[in-house]
Amino acid sequence: MLRPESITFKQLRALEAVVERGTISLAAEQLGLTAPAVHTQLRSLEENLGCALLDRSDPRSPALTAEGKLLLDAHKRMQAVLASSLQKIASLHDGYKGSVVLGVASTGKYFAPKLVADLRQVFPDVDIRLKVGNRDTLLEALSQRAIELLIMGRPSREPAVIARELGDHPHIFIAAPDHRLAGLETVAVSDLLEETFLCREQGSGSRILMERYLGQIGDGQPYKTSTMGSNETIKQAVMAGLGIAMISQHTVTEELASGRLVQLRTERPAIVRQWYLMYAKDLELTPTLRAVYDYILAQKGAFLPRLASGAGSENSPTA
Repeated sequence: MLRPESITFKQLRALEAVVERGTISLAAEQLGLTAPAVHTQLRSLEENLGCALLDRSDPRSPALTAEGKLLLDAHKRMQAVLASSLQKIASLHDGYKGSVVLGVASTGKYFAPKLVADLRQVFPDVDIRLKVGNRDTLLEALSQRAIELLIMGRPSREPAVIARELGDHPHIFIAAPDHRLAGLETVAVSDLLEETFLCREQGSGSRILMERYLGQIGDGQPYKTSTMGSNETIKQAVMAGLGIAMISQHTVTEELASGRLVQLRTERPAIVRQWYLMYAKDLELTPTLRAVYDYILAQKGAFLPRLASGAGSENSPTA
């Protein structure tokens, strides 16, 4: 009766060595064993399988039987599969296998696809997945491990995170080129607060930033807002003359460069924040996550949009 569960790698290596070296004594030398030990391994293997694996008609040069050839071929295939698996395990340990879910704030969607493309080129065997959303949605996903790494502004307190700066994230006021404030060298606070501010929904990081800024410069003076569902809608609405907006400069670099939008220079400049790369404090980074995390940090914000010098005429950003 065949007993495959009793077959060991030691037995298979003994069979392989005898075939390679031609004699049990030479096989024993190769394996660092005694000749009786190799003989015992072969005998146990044949007893487990219930058949002869070596033709011993010529004891000076034993040859494989048909059964022995089948078994040795199987052993070689197992060795190849095992070697491949060990390589994959080593690669996983070194950070070149697996998957990473990267969350990015909505304003980051203008640079995130390029960053993901770069990551996939550097880590071709890592499945890099991108999720874009507003602040509240992303933080909820981070706490539930639906995302592992997160790029956004202002690190959260809940969930607690480990955060590192990536680069400047300027926020500016934009208007249509023919807006009444567009030609002013400096826009007074009183003139600014007379406008309708086009903004994202409650919970958006840019909305929070705008409200804090306007609350500070206006000392609590009321102002009009109109909520838009996306940055693209805000930009189109500003171009149409429906109002002005405080928005991430990284979302409007092309429009400023082409002159479809202009930056308003205010008495109190808009805020330059930071982009952060973060992960949940209680998350233990796998080697794969660590490799991707370190690569993004090493870029030092090189993937962030840059506004060409002079773009947006005299209203171009200085941040």
